[in-house]
Amino acid sequence: MFGISKRKILQAVTAVIILTVLAAASHPLYRTALVGAGYTAEMLCSGLFVSHRKEPDIFAGELSGPGYELLALFFHTVEPDKKRVTASIPGFAYQTAIFRDGLGCTILNGRNEDELRAETVDLFPDPPPADSEALWPEGERVDLSAIDQGVDKALLDKAVEATFAEPDPLHPRRTRAIVVVHHGRIVAERYAQGFDATMPLMGWSTSKSALNALIGLRVKDGKLAVTDKALLPEWRGQGDKRSDISLDDLLRMSSGLDFDETYDDPLADVAQMLFAEGNQARFAAGKELADPPGTHWHYSSGTSEIIARVLRESFASERDYLRYPRERLFGPLGMRSAVMAPDASGTFVASSFLYATARDFARLGLLFLQDGVWQGRRLLPDDWVVYSRGPARTLADGSYGAHIWRRLPASPKFGVPPMPEDAYYFLGHDEQVIAVVPSRDLVIVRLGLTREGGNWDNARDLAPIVQAFPQWEG
Repeated sequence: MFGISKRKILQAVTAVIILTVLAAASHPLYRTALVGAGYTAEMLCSGLFVSHRKEPDIFAGELSGPGYELLALFFHTVEPDKKRVTASIPGFAYQTAIFRDGLGCTILNGRNEDELRAETVDLFPDPPPADSEALWPEGERVDLSAIDQGVDKALLDKAVEATFAEPDPLHPRRTRAIVVVHHGRIVAERYAQGFDATMPLMGWSTSKSALNALIGLRVKDGKLAVTDKALLPEWRGQGDKRSDISLDDLLRMSSGLDFDETYDDPLADVAQMLFAEGNQARFAAGKELADPPGTHWHYSSGTSEIIARVLRESFASERDYLRYPRERLFGPLGMRSAVMAPDASGTFVASSFLYATARDFARLGLLFLQDGVWQGRRLLPDDWVVYSRGPARTLADGSYGAHIWRRLPASPKFGVPPMPEDAYYFLGHDEQVIAVVPSRDLVIVRLGLTREGGNWDNARDLAPIVQAFPQWEG
């Protein structure tokens, strides 16, 4: 372990002794430790081998701060040659995450590492190099001077600069990347120190909107329909009401399944699923119904993992499933940086673990802005974006569609400055956001690490950027 003082080691050893004694009578304590080890291993593995960041920077960011103090108890080992990270409270709980090319980092959770690595041998051909001469999105060249005369450039520059300001150091924003796309081209872009246009970053729940697109592609293939029911074998038993859950119910967060999405509780379902379960979809699908399917809205990352498994069940070959995001979505869009990590069972962690550069997240937003058409070729079904933006009938305020947010949550602290009525959003933990604004022909990507209580509000801080652009009648 690197950079740890003797005093901290003594504290950790003392904590280990206490925890070990308590473990015999405290299964929840063990499950909490598994989550801490899993989170530490996953964040370190992805930060080092996907984002290519430095270890101290990861510890200063994802692995520290209010609410994360107990992570200091965990020892860790990084093996760069094997692209493997292990985190543990010795003798009590440990987790190992491994990196695989094209798939990012996976927590082993009891799976054999050699078997997992063998599954990906020759899975992905080397992608073609990015075209450094062609303008984004066809290539990677950006010309920030090529901006329409109707755009208020001074207001835009001021608004982008403000997203990186820290007016309240006790409640930091920690914006890492901003990309603004207008009329299909990047017109503004900025990165925090230590981050740049080539660095893939975690999307958290913006991953769910990429999952929406993957399902749309499979619907276009005729392999799935949103009306499908009896989606999983374990739901098809006689009298099992879960067989009434449709794919549409899942996409609109209306399955009725009892799933705890509390983020500050390591024993909540979402933390246990993401960091302590090797088969996340099975864990989520095993939940009982709290409400009849299609009657109540309840946001659930477990729902997205079930959808990822439904997608997997539509393939005869596991290798075809693992290739699918790159072959059918990331590749055609030029999202060369994008990796969606699977869990130890091989099902994508499509609720949370998509990594991509800010530019590549902007490509995903642009696909939706262009109604599922990319460079003249229709990728998504004709009415897929219209369907996705349609409100979930189980949510009275109409703020959610099919794995897409139709409105930003109201902020009791800051209020909600005006955003265009037609705007919709891909939102993620720690205030990741992809905003799509058809009436301004605009996509805005903001990536960062704004923890609970941080001085960031999507409506307040994105509205000035939007207001720099004129109405578009295209």
